[in-house]
Amino acid sequence: MQALVRQRNQNVSSDSFGSYLDLVHRAPFLTEEEEQTAAIAWFDNQDRKAGDLLVTSHLRLVVSIARKYQRQWPNMFDLVQEGNVGLLEALYRYDPYRENRFSSYAKYWVRAMILRFLLDNWSMVKVTNTRAGRKLFFQLQKERDQLEAEGVNPTAALIAQRLDVPEDEVIRVAGHLDNPILALDAPVGEDRTLSDVIELEGPSPEAQAARNQLNEVVADYIVRFGDTLEGREQAVWNERLVAENPTPLKDLGARFGVTKQRISQIERGLKQGLKQMLERELGGEIDLV
Repeated sequence: MQALVRQRNQNVSSDSFGSYLDLVHRAPFLTEEEEQTAAIAWFDNQDRKAGDLLVTSHLRLVVSIARKYQRQWPNMFDLVQEGNVGLLEALYRYDPYRENRFSSYAKYWVRAMILRFLLDNWSMVKVTNTRAGRKLFFQLQKERDQLEAEGVNPTAALIAQRLDVPEDEVIRVAGHLDNPILALDAPVGEDRTLSDVIELEGPSPEAQAARNQLNEVVADYIVRFGDTLEGREQAVWNERLVAENPTPLKDLGARFGVTKQRISQIERGLKQGLKQMLERELGGEIDLV
C-alpha cells in the first residue's frame, strides 16, 4: 500500500503536476455502496486490491484539499505528498462498521498531515511576532476585500491608516502572505509553470473563509503558547523562534550561564511543545479548514 502512494508521489516530483493530475483524474469514482464494500474487504481481510481501490479513488480528494493551502505553501508537490500520507493513515485507521463514510474520515487525516507539515516549516510563526503583525495576520485580507468592494485601491498606506498599524508592517506581512502566489511562476517542466497546470480562478468564498479560519486559529494558539513561557524559555521563544533577526545561540547561552547546546535543546523543546499543543488542541477544529 505504501508503495502505491510512493509511486504516485514520485510521479509528482519527477513529472509535471499536470501529468499527475491526469493520472488522478483517470482514477475511478466509487459509489457509497462500492466504497463501503471495498472498506469492509480491506478491514476484514486486508484485501490489497480493495485497499488500493480506496486509496486511488480518493487521490482527487487529496488534491482538492491541498489546493486550499496554496497561499500558505507554494509547492503543491509537497502538499499532495503530505496529504497522501494522511490518506494512508486514514485507510489503516478506518472502521467501516461505524456510521461515517471513508471519504469523510479521510478528510480529517489529509488535512491533519498537511497542517502538521505547515507547522513543521513555521511559515506562520514569524508573521505574528509583533502586535501589529498579529492584527494584520487576522485582518489584512478582509480589509483588502472591503476596500476593493468600495472601489478603492487597497494600498499599504491606506490599510495602515484604517487598521492603525505602521505602513512597514503592512508591507512586511503582505509580502509574507502574498509571495507564495508569485512562486506559481516557478517551472514544473521544460516549458510549463505551475500556474499553467493548476486552476487559478481565485479562491471561492468558502475557501477564503476556510483559509482565514486556519490562520486565525493557529496564530491564536501560537500567541497563547508564547504567553505561557517564562525565563530562559521566554527569551529563546522571543529572541530565536519568532524573531526577525534571531539572537545567536552563544549570546543567549552567555546571558543565562549555559552552553549554546543547552539553548539549542530548549529551542527544540519549545518547537516540540508547540507542535504537541497544536495537534492536541486542533484535533476537533481541523474540520473547519
